[in-house]
Amino acid sequence: MTEINLIRIETPIGKMIACATDMGVCLLEFLGRKKFDHQFESLLKHIPGNIVENETSILQKLKVELSEYFNGKRREFTVPLQFAGTDFHKSVWNELLKIPYGKTFSYKQIAEKIGNPKAVRAVANANALNKISIIVPCHRVIGSNGSLTGYASGLDKKRWLLNLENKGI
Repeated sequence: MTEINLIRIETPIGKMIACATDMGVCLLEFLGRKKFDHQFESLLKHIPGNIVENETSILQKLKVELSEYFNGKRREFTVPLQFAGTDFHKSVWNELLKIPYGKTFSYKQIAEKIGNPKAVRAVANANALNKISIIVPCHRVIGSNGSLTGYASGLDKKRWLLNLENKGI
């Protein structure tokens, strides 16, 4: 069984829960997110283990990098990640990591980039199942018409994150 370490992090837009194994961050979510419990169930399905409250060096690095991000001093994260999902989900999440700071892509563009242009709904679903908010920037994915759509932590948080990045402070 893997030890999954958990901490709570205060941010300017709400409290977050972060989890990491020795391999990397495997969960970063806002409290109050839709289907919050499902994220933990899915995490444990893909990384069987015990969740313990413990701040590790990876989680300390995460806290520093998140603070820098929220203060406009970080555009890219270097903390290691451990994805918990299917191969398809991982392909989508890896593509999300390529979306530049301050830019947005549509679900359709992501589907095209992973070589499956008809998988727009599956991409949207994988985006919704992303367990590593902000670092895997699912907030940078918008509707084809430019509208802000679907963000499990609320469109207000999505708008706030996009505004932070567009200011380029």
